[in-house]
Amino acid sequence: MDRPEEKLKTQIKLSVIVLCAVMAIIGSVFCTNAFAEASSDDGSVTTDAKLTSVEVEGLKFALIAASVAFGLGAIGAGIAISHVGAAAMGAIAEKPQIAGQALIFVALAEGIVVFGFITALMILGKV
Repeated sequence: MDRPEEKLKTQIKLSVIVLCAVMAIIGSVFCTNAFAEASSDDGSVTTDAKLTSVEVEGLKFALIAASVAFGLGAIGAGIAISHVGAAAMGAIAEKPQIAGQALIFVALAEGIVVFGFITALMILGKV
């Protein structure tokens, strides 16, 4: 019989694999138009302001940095809230008077995602 820890690790690994597969499928289906180039034969209005390859590379890295900053902040906040929230609920079950204090600790853990969001906005503001 498997130990519960090994079973949980296996379920988490499977969940991450399924999540990555779903994100890849959704990204390939819905983002194909983002990489399509419009032809100039249809008479549409074209602008003279085209980005150079250096600017495009800088923009790519800036967008990746902003998404990593926000994404890791959100993941960190989720992990923190899961641990703090479980401990807070256990403490509230034993002593209901500390519900306000427990809520403060959960809000502090939620602040992590705000820092990630602000960092992402600062990165995008430089672009």
